[in-house]
Amino acid sequence: MQRRTRACFAVLVAWLMAGTAAAECVRVEYLDHSFTHCEARAGDDLRLFLYSSDTQVFGSFRNIDTALAAEGKRLAFAMNGGMYHPDRSPVGLYIEDGEEKSRIVTSEGPGNFGLLPNGVFCIEERRFTLIESRAFASAPPDCIHAAQSGPMLVIDGAFHPRFIADSDSRLIRNGVGVSSDGKRAVFAIADTPVNFHEFARFFRDYLGLSQALYIDGNVSRLHAPALRRSDWGALLGPIVGKVVDAELATQ
Repeated sequence: MQRRTRACFAVLVAWLMAGTAAAECVRVEYLDHSFTHCEARAGDDLRLFLYSSDTQVFGSFRNIDTALAAEGKRLAFAMNGGMYHPDRSPVGLYIEDGEEKSRIVTSEGPGNFGLLPNGVFCIEERRFTLIESRAFASAPPDCIHAAQSGPMLVIDGAFHPRFIADSDSRLIRNGVGVSSDGKRAVFAIADTPVNFHEFARFFRDYLGLSQALYIDGNVSRLHAPALRRSDWGALLGPIVGKVVDAELATQ
């Protein structure tokens, strides 16, 4: 009887762990704010999407899902993947499927992007990297996909030096952090307005990530079908998303 009980317990634990592993996106509370974070692992089919043709941008999660359907695939989750100009072309470095479509910018400039240090999120064949832009320009890794944004939120475990803890500049913001071994990329969006310092704390102190990069604010959007969530609004520029077989996307 005890053996049967232990066996049933082991099955229950395995089932619960499998369910947790399948939950790519989770909503949590931290510092009196709500955040949703989604995780990709090295080896996952994580991609950047911009143009559906030579001149037409995807612009939305729905358009990407429609295109992926021809492959028998869908987005498990996605969010806006980088800053963009009014024509939705990327600001700074942008690499998609190994092709550089926009060059890296290493000079200081106006706005959040130019608040140095900024950085580059890179998807390599077997790992993720998040590198300060000037360091990236000096020794670029072999990125299949990459997007530059700024400012850096967390740099080697330290907050960006220009952040103010009690700043009243609060927005819905999104960003990405990478684990020290390069095996995990965690994308997060604030569900309530936060300042840069609060957002950086979420990546470093809650998620335990020593490198994190701000992606954008105001236009921040998340597509997370498992949470029955898909944000809509203005057409987007670059979009980052994890691709899975269609039958797995809603499991």
